[in-house]
Amino acid sequence: MSESKNLQRFPTRIADVGGIPIHRAIPQAALRKVGAWCFLDHAGPAEPPPPGMQVGPHPHIGLQTFTWMIEGEVLHRDSLGSEQIIRPGQVNLMTAGRGIAHSEEAQTLGVHAAQLWIALPDSHRNIPPRFQHYPDLPKTLIGDFAVTVLAGEALGLKAPAEVHSPLMGVDLLASDTPSPARASMPLREDFEHAVMSMSGEVRVEGEILPSENLIYLPAGTKSVNLECSPGSRLIIIGGEPMDEAILLWWNFVARTTEEMKEAQTQWEAEAASADDTINGQPRRFGKPVASALKSLHSPSLQGVSLRASK
Repeated sequence: MSESKNLQRFPTRIADVGGIPIHRAIPQAALRKVGAWCFLDHAGPAEPPPPGMQVGPHPHIGLQTFTWMIEGEVLHRDSLGSEQIIRPGQVNLMTAGRGIAHSEEAQTLGVHAAQLWIALPDSHRNIPPRFQHYPDLPKTLIGDFAVTVLAGEALGLKAPAEVHSPLMGVDLLASDTPSPARASMPLREDFEHAVMSMSGEVRVEGEILPSENLIYLPAGTKSVNLECSPGSRLIIIGGEPMDEAILLWWNFVARTTEEMKEAQTQWEAEAASADDTINGQPRRFGKPVASALKSLHSPSLQGVSLRASK
């Protein structure tokens, strides 16, 4: 390993989302975000009992949800009226802005995906909500890997996803040959980056990267050397360090605890009613989601001390 490279290893924690086991890599106490990427779940691969992953309507504010599907199919419904099945090799991008609600319903038992959130900068965090589906993404080769550019720019290609901060995301799939796949991935020096294994045996700068870990590369890193067993998969995310202090709680990204409490109160009122107005005001999170699943309720904020992160 080059002496100039400063690899930091962070363990993930196990959680459950809609019946699917996930490795949650971001956020954690020592790593709150990577660029504007403020949340990273590695979901599956798993095949739970029927009906598979089912996540009822729930709200978001101040962020973009970013789903990269590797295996399986999931139906997205939201309060804008969107209905879209995401399939392997596709990206769903939902911009919450001032507020949106959505549900996620697996159409197959088996699911394998990366679920990420992007914190919207202060200039965009109250924009109107939007949903975008990207079935075709730019692809190229580097070394022994097939690369899909998921977000931002990498290797001279630009992903179509509309984001509001300087960032990048790529998926690398090792060639299915008898010998290990190798490549040196160039990185932007003004970005910080993180590498996560999605399947197979992955080595980063000669170090094994198990699925239970994420490797962080600080700004100033010019490239990263990869070596993987045939058919292995990993993702790399990166971005310009975000110097805005944000709060992340439940499904919300905000700047103050008061904003969190207001959004929580509004969601609970809207989840209990199909009326067009709530307490004389238009619905913040849009029309009720056209899902048969029950809406999720927020946990209590009582006694919770939220810590802003930069």
